[in-house]
Amino acid sequence: MSDDLVHDPKGGMPRLVEIMRRLRDPQTGCPWDLEQDFASIAPYTIEEAYEVADAIEREAWDELKGELGDLLFQSVFHAQMATERGLFDIDDVANTMSDKMVARHPHVFGEESNDKTPEQQTADWETIKAAERAAKAERGVLDGVAMGLPALLRAVKLQKRAARVGFDWPSTDEVIDKVIEEAQELREATDPDHRAEEFGDLLFVMANLARHLDIDPEAALRAANAKFTRRFGHIETALAAEGRRPEDSTLAEMDGLWDAAKRLEKSAKL
Repeated sequence: MSDDLVHDPKGGMPRLVEIMRRLRDPQTGCPWDLEQDFASIAPYTIEEAYEVADAIEREAWDELKGELGDLLFQSVFHAQMATERGLFDIDDVANTMSDKMVARHPHVFGEESNDKTPEQQTADWETIKAAERAAKAERGVLDGVAMGLPALLRAVKLQKRAARVGFDWPSTDEVIDKVIEEAQELREATDPDHRAEEFGDLLFVMANLARHLDIDPEAALRAANAKFTRRFGHIETALAAEGRRPEDSTLAEMDGLWDAAKRLEKSAKL
């Protein structure tokens, strides 16, 4: 029966769960899969989440299905390892999420009115999450912000938590002043440890500035990375037309080609 399910192209979630179970079978499973644990798989989970975000950023809808599948497989992998330890299984994962969504949306699944603005719903959501944290005995304002988050994302979440209790700059101008202050402190730092500390402070304040400007700093940096890649590609293409590579040119030449790429992009937007 399990072989029939494994090879059933319409097997859906039960098929994926069975495939994962077979991959981890102590006698007949895959040696690599059997070797893994939660810690070794966690980096792949993070990587797959970023690949989902990348497909969305590029509007690569044909790729998105596969990337979502890769991310789903990570959840199934973790759930299988938990099943083997007697902790929980994939149904428990789904039921926990369902319970959470029902509890956090009383205006949809309960008796509360659905006549709410998005802003009111956000405020209610935060109130419900605060109650959930209290039930977990998370007493500190910053308790529960996951340590494993990417540093930039965690910085924003920490700042949002602090802002809820009034620990925040009242205006964007004050944040920009702090950016200038931190940049100057970085300029004045002399030893490597001090420079690293001041650089971290500057990044932290830049994350705060993004929050005040309602900018997703991860998305903004991804866009900047894409722009840099695109423009440097223009440099390589232009040099290749002359039979050269970047290492065969001067910085001044590459700067000129970079500016040409900027002008082309600007004209294309007109």
